[in-house]
Amino acid sequence: MIANQHEKGWEIIYHRAHALLAAQIAGNWRKSDRPRRIVETVAAISHHDDLEKEWEGNHLTEVGTPLDFTLIKGVPKGSDIEKVRELTKNSRYRGRWVAMLISMHVSFLGEGNRGKLPELDSFLDEQLQNQKQWREELGISKEEAAQTYAFFQLCDRLSLILCNRQLPAGERYLEIGKDAEGQRYDVIQKQDQTVYVKPWPFEEESFTVNVEATYLNQVVFENNEVLAQALQVAPIKTLEWTFTNSSD
Repeated sequence: MIANQHEKGWEIIYHRAHALLAAQIAGNWRKSDRPRRIVETVAAISHHDDLEKEWEGNHLTEVGTPLDFTLIKGVPKGSDIEKVRELTKNSRYRGRWVAMLISMHVSFLGEGNRGKLPELDSFLDEQLQNQKQWREELGISKEEAAQTYAFFQLCDRLSLILCNRQLPAGERYLEIGKDAEGQRYDVIQKQDQTVYVKPWPFEEESFTVNVEATYLNQVVFENNEVLAQALQVAPIKTLEWTFTNSSD
């Protein structure tokens, strides 16, 4: 989950909601610069966090506060690896293009821990082999796959910036990332609260995206069951951002 503290408790954004926001961003990209199979790419972006189930498992820190995903560190355990393997296997039922992109995302997240756990290394090797097989079957080059995944990452990263409330104050730019050609993209929030991306990559001159957030009016929770119940009854608010092509 994404947990932002506010004056009365926590603003919670589910990972699946963040992924849907990323898909909205992808859907607004300039048509001429979109990946060739845009619908399947948007599907991969929308479903890449389906593994996250905030209503199951542990989502509390040691002191009982909601566990923001950025606080999860360390090498994945065997059970975690199996859950991710299940995600990549299940994504295959949406098609090989979707499965390939989600597998590439899993590789991106996991490669930094290569060499720390034999089971993880085996899993990462399995993903690379799957990606190669799917590219061959789909008749696409490794370069095109990399370009498409770079697009995936830009949309995912921009969604996380918004959901994590990371837009800098004072009209300062923040780097989103780079595409496969090395083009850097930055984001800024203007005084009128509109959002601008430099260089402008979208089809329309102005559009609005949104995500739902849940608001908890307490800081600490006794256990995960209490947290899950609180999330079920907590008020929900729709957060919106309007993107406008204006750097003035």
